[in-house]
Amino acid sequence: MEEKNIKRLTLELGLKDWQVKNVLNLFEEGATIPFIARYRKERSGQLDEVEIAQIRESHARLLELEKRRTYVLETIEEQGKLSDDLRKKILSANNLLRLEDLFMPFKVKRKTKATIAREKGLEPLADIVFSQKEFRLNQIAKTFVSKNKGVKDIQAALSGARDIIAEKINEDLSCRDDMRKLYKFEAIVFAKVVKGKESEGHKYESWFNHQEHLMDAPSHRVLALLRGEQEGVLRLNAAPAEKRALDLIKRKFIHKGRGDSSDQMELAVKDSYKRLLGPSMETEIRNLARKKAEDEAIRIFAKNLRQLLVAAPLGHKYVLAIDPGFRTGCKLVCLNPEGRLLHNETIYPHPPQSNSESAVKVIQGLVEAYGIQAIAIGNGTAGRETEALVKKIPFMRELLIVMVNESGASIYSASKAARREFPNKDITVRGAVSIGRRLMDPLAELVKIDPKSIGVGQYQHDVDQNALNGSLSQVVESCVNKIGVDLNSASAELLTYVSGVGPSLAQNIVDYRNDNGPFNSRKELLKVKRFGPKAFEQSAGFLRIKDAKNPLDSSAVHPEQYKLVEKMAYDLNCNVSDLMKSASYRKAIRLDNYLSEEVGLPTLKDIMEELEKPGLDPRDSFEVFSFADNIHSIEDLKEGMRIPGIVTNITAFGVFVDIGVHQDGLVHLSELADRFIKDPNEVVSIHQQVIVKVMSIDTRRRRIGLSMKA
Repeated sequence: MEEKNIKRLTLELGLKDWQVKNVLNLFEEGATIPFIARYRKERSGQLDEVEIAQIRESHARLLELEKRRTYVLETIEEQGKLSDDLRKKILSANNLLRLEDLFMPFKVKRKTKATIAREKGLEPLADIVFSQKEFRLNQIAKTFVSKNKGVKDIQAALSGARDIIAEKINEDLSCRDDMRKLYKFEAIVFAKVVKGKESEGHKYESWFNHQEHLMDAPSHRVLALLRGEQEGVLRLNAAPAEKRALDLIKRKFIHKGRGDSSDQMELAVKDSYKRLLGPSMETEIRNLARKKAEDEAIRIFAKNLRQLLVAAPLGHKYVLAIDPGFRTGCKLVCLNPEGRLLHNETIYPHPPQSNSESAVKVIQGLVEAYGIQAIAIGNGTAGRETEALVKKIPFMRELLIVMVNESGASIYSASKAARREFPNKDITVRGAVSIGRRLMDPLAELVKIDPKSIGVGQYQHDVDQNALNGSLSQVVESCVNKIGVDLNSASAELLTYVSGVGPSLAQNIVDYRNDNGPFNSRKELLKVKRFGPKAFEQSAGFLRIKDAKNPLDSSAVHPEQYKLVEKMAYDLNCNVSDLMKSASYRKAIRLDNYLSEEVGLPTLKDIMEELEKPGLDPRDSFEVFSFADNIHSIEDLKEGMRIPGIVTNITAFGVFVDIGVHQDGLVHLSELADRFIKDPNEVVSIHQQVIVKVMSIDTRRRRIGLSMKA
């Protein structure tokens, strides 16, 4: 059966069978997606992380299908109804819907109208009606009347027969296939406001009398409609034109000509569609539309998260971080280049206390005392006011002053990790630390927060949470391993996402580091509690040791290839350090001389790139951004203004931009460019700096319409 699955995956994914087989074997050996993509290119055929993940997900889906297929076969066989033809159909069913259609007649059902009719002995009458050959139907139906069996008259007999026929129509494979196609291509979703909810559901008022083709509806609208229904504001129905559906069924089951049997079949068809087949198909199409919308929402969320995680870091600097506030004051923390807390205190520069003169002196003193190189200011309440204050302060040297998106900082400050690191500090101090560290290295700080709390994406609480968590965890893992991790400074939360590590080993690494000091080599990882050869194989290439005795320990060259690099250096009569520093040495290397069964050109080329730029951070260089100095609140905005902003979130319907007024504005999809845009990612990315035009201002509802058109 596994060979059959491999062949199917090969066709589905457009890959070679040996690629699929090798990747599945690597997973069986305990390999991770980042490890396979980076260090097993020869075995995978240079598949990227997306393709490798597709193999894993598709294979898991096929295993579930096989599990269900086995159950279906066993259940029908236990009933003594498994014919050779049915077995063949079940074994050839290539999706769950087809399998469930085949299983439907054999499921143990609660009492239905059809089962009750069969118990009354009406199945032979149903067969007669279904054949549509008998025109003396009433006379025949009369023979089935039996008060003992609960069939009181001819009409009761015919009604029972129709119940049996309706179920038969519903279970017909060909009919279900055709109806499924009809619903997929022609189903219209109708939305109506629930009576009495007109005033409560104002946010759904655009859909109080709405209709459109369900499968053509954009993902955000599908999820909005479903949420409106869940909240009891909207009532939804999804179906094609009833006449189209009924005509399709009639063409299959009603013979030409008229007669008593045909009349009964007409009634059975209508009953089957309205009571059984229609509701079944509506459930299917709604589930399909929901799945499609959820997949799109998760894709958008994952793409936004990736962009956010790989945002440019400021790097190792002395940072003064400020968590602004009015009544409770501004929390100040001073951090060293590794993000360690050196000092904290609170100032009150804003109303109600407004002690700005004292606040300025405190900030000036801290900047000088701790050699501050950059000031990070949270963009929440009082953020712009604090930025304006800081920018007016005369410092002895030029400083970077940066507004930092603080979404999720409060989540971190209340977390176990924050309490463990700062047991004697309150949550406001922890939040300020998070803001400062986020400026230094967004990835290292954001991994401490549940990705769903970071504030990117759309309708995140409406989608399948298991699918969302799986996708976002995969994104975090991908980003962490792509960038690499400093073994001697990384937090347990960051180490958790390193290939092959996980929470337990991550904490063991930190404990070992605390007890024994910094790691001097990658090999020392094997001394960490429960850190075995497999964990070392999967993780070592993604862990870096700055200024290590072996220069390869600071690169992405995997330890399993150290001997190969040493052989290259030996052949050139130099050492590894010389090889990494000298372009002339590297140019003299003939890669063909180092090919083997285990090492091909892809790995050799990766090694050469690392020797040229060992441990290079793939993220962009940091760029300072500033909001318009004269814009601090929504009241300062005027239509037609062109002002700078920074992209904070991307959805299917548009882009949210922070313009420094405590309320993000929306650039609708139609306002992103002077050309047609299907996907906002075509023109923008998270954290991109943009110039926007103010198109509309709704002060009451705190809504700002923006445009990026020229």
